[in-house]
Amino acid sequence: MPADRLHLVRHGEVHNPARVLYGRLPGFGLSADGRRMAADAGRYVFGFDRPLASLVSSPLQRTRESSVPFTEAFGVEPLIDERVIEPTNVFEGRRMNRALGNPANWRYLRRPETPSWGEPYVSVLQRMRSAMDEAWDAAQIGDIVIVSHQLPIWITHLSVAGLPLRHDPRRRRCALSSVTSFERVGDVWREVAYAEPANTSGAVDVGAV
Repeated sequence: MPADRLHLVRHGEVHNPARVLYGRLPGFGLSADGRRMAADAGRYVFGFDRPLASLVSSPLQRTRESSVPFTEAFGVEPLIDERVIEPTNVFEGRRMNRALGNPANWRYLRRPETPSWGEPYVSVLQRMRSAMDEAWDAAQIGDIVIVSHQLPIWITHLSVAGLPLRHDPRRRRCALSSVTSFERVGDVWREVAYAEPANTSGAVDVGAV
């Protein structure tokens, strides 16, 4: 019997007083509000009253910390998987409004469909789908939680919906500690739900592009 559902959970708010794009940089953990958001996401999934077949997390600090409520609720330790990590990005460590105002950086915007400023969308999708397929195939019953990042989750949504991967980063539907849920029938993934269980009013969310 296969798994019931697979949930892609975004991390909570990050402590980022300088409001830089943190990407894969070390030292960016959750804020106090971020820990509350992660707990809300954990309670939301726990409310389905199904066992957790597996818990997977990106290796970055903010995702590992966001997986803690799931470990506490289900007693399942996270498997750290590099395939669900944040993409690389040339703007890491910078404030985006300042970086984009500098003509020297405009060359990175030449091919937004790729995108030219970071890891290709196709590459992100391939590694995410590989991690999802592996987790689904290994599960016998229950749900799977993968704690990841905004772009990998959104690219997966676009692909499953049959939409182009090129998009405006400002228009992603992937809030902090949101839960995007999927089922796989045969080899075909379909999205079955999207939820924002956490109150993110006033949150600082400038770490992704």
